[in-house]
Amino acid sequence: MTESNTAAISINQVSKRFEDLQALNGVNLTVRQGEFFGLLGPNGAGKSTLINALAGLLRVDSGTLEVMGHDVDKGYRQARQKLGVVPQEIVMDPFFTVRETLQFQSGYFGIRNNDVWIDELLEQLNLADKQDTNMRKLSGGMKRRVLIAQALVHKPPVLVLDEPTAGVDVELRQSMWRFVKRLHNEGHTIVLTTHYLEEAEELCDRIAIINHGQIIALEDKDDLLARGLGSKLVVRATQGISAVPGELKDKVLKLEGRTLELSLHKDQDSIMEILDRLRAAAMTIDHVSVVNDSLEDVFVQMTGNSSAESQGARR
Repeated sequence: MTESNTAAISINQVSKRFEDLQALNGVNLTVRQGEFFGLLGPNGAGKSTLINALAGLLRVDSGTLEVMGHDVDKGYRQARQKLGVVPQEIVMDPFFTVRETLQFQSGYFGIRNNDVWIDELLEQLNLADKQDTNMRKLSGGMKRRVLIAQALVHKPPVLVLDEPTAGVDVELRQSMWRFVKRLHNEGHTIVLTTHYLEEAEELCDRIAIINHGQIIALEDKDDLLARGLGSKLVVRATQGISAVPGELKDKVLKLEGRTLELSLHKDQDSIMEILDRLRAAAMTIDHVSVVNDSLEDVFVQMTGNSSAESQGARR
């Protein structure tokens, strides 16, 4: 099989246990070349364990992992050459400047005299004016940009971004995504984990959801959103907002102030019938809208975890 026909990432029956914790349990996953792929899951689901295994930072108990056809265990050097990883944690040598950091990273891959590419990375990531600054003097957002530059310094075809915008302000986040989108348009395969589910919904072509060390969904984004999970009927009332008849109580998603949210299955529920029942229960309605499910709605229903909960803890 030629490299052009090879999967960017191939994971087959991978399992990993840490004492009493089964971190990965028979994971199967294929990422095609050129995809913008989302790997989502609550804290502790196994995302970072899987990424660390893919980068060769830990050995799995069973199964195989390949990057561009190269086995991560048997062909570590070749696999690592094809992969760039932007880790969630910021770990850097505080005594080097930004440029020195990228030059040393190049050396790890046996690359010399690549100043032209380093200059381009610095320019594209808005780091050019910081190139002679020591790493310890950079803000958290700037350090994350350096992490991206480090991951790209050897020009890998596959880039893994593990929570790249955690703790980054809106302006930095937007500029980062502009650069990452450019990389994707130029043919790079991008794998993203994020607790900002709106990012995954906007950027990713295909999404896998991992929970308790197992892949529980692997679909095109549009198919995932069209799983029949329905929409939400949002009702605002001037009075009687709590007067929800018994037959509709299992549809209540939220009741707050003057607003009531009800789950709505388009093929099963009649909006007019639901509104008639609410009015019959003495509810005076002054506003009605239908809101389509977002990726976060799907994620919560499948895992029982909200992105807000995901932001509150680390894996």
